[in-house]
Amino acid sequence: MSHSELPLLSTESGGCGDGCACGEGEEYETGLDPALAALLEDAGLDPVEVEDVAMMALSEDLAGGEDVTSVATVPAEAVATADFTARQAGVVAGLRVAEAVVSLVCEEEFEVERHVEDGDLVAPGQVLLSVRSRTRDLLTAERSALNLLCHLSGIATATRAWADALEGTGAVVRDTRKTTPGLRALEKFAVRAGGGANHRMALSDAALVKDNHVVAAGGVAEAFTAVREAFPELPIEVEVDTVEQIEPVLAAGADLILLDNFSTAQLREAVALVAGRAKLEASGGLTLATAREVAETGVDYLAVGALTHSAPILDIGLDLRSS
Repeated sequence: MSHSELPLLSTESGGCGDGCACGEGEEYETGLDPALAALLEDAGLDPVEVEDVAMMALSEDLAGGEDVTSVATVPAEAVATADFTARQAGVVAGLRVAEAVVSLVCEEEFEVERHVEDGDLVAPGQVLLSVRSRTRDLLTAERSALNLLCHLSGIATATRAWADALEGTGAVVRDTRKTTPGLRALEKFAVRAGGGANHRMALSDAALVKDNHVVAAGGVAEAFTAVREAFPELPIEVEVDTVEQIEPVLAAGADLILLDNFSTAQLREAVALVAGRAKLEASGGLTLATAREVAETGVDYLAVGALTHSAPILDIGLDLRSS
């Protein structure tokens, strides 16, 4: 598909405008190379969703037109190799996503050389991925591919710092639903690449009883019981604000309890009280500086929304060469 044919967002179709799966849900096969689609699936990503994100990024960048600078300055027949190169140390994530973006723009020759894998620790100056194609196409895809690759690698790098801080404690860092709309699956993939674990992907695949649910239901135990009766097969996590709320929740049958804004002393008290009867997750006000201290209280998980909502990018650039 040429970049002049990339779709604009369509409010009528309910998706990106090209009849893809982000619209009305009709059957759709990805236009990505089958081998690349298989690699995305192996990473736990939906190739159709990745293609949709790539299409929307490119459509936003082209805005219905073309890359006027590249068209004006680069001969149509010119071919080059683009090296995606780390500018700083970190953990890379989203290489296959960047590859998907470039592949959707490239009209003719397209050769890929993969030097590292998602989840690898990379050094400044290290080449991560090389793509040979029409020079115009490489330059047109450059920013959209880098925006996603730098963002996802930043999340993976931030997650690795937390995972390293918790090493040996038995605790695991987990993400939240504080994600960028439209990028949740990719951002949660980046957390996995960095050594973290995913919490629920959506409101429908697990229940999390929070303070507002407790108010509406008339109590913590009442809220838990109501969810268990309505959805007996779903995992349920219950948020508590005080140690006193824990025993009633345990009695109701909770197997995962979120300890919200507990001090380390309160966390230790909660761990002793529960004594292995349920998994415990610390949440609220957690920082990397105190992560190990929190983990050493004996909790099973640390919930960290900052993994996705506040991670800085990992600086990665694209270096063009004619050979």
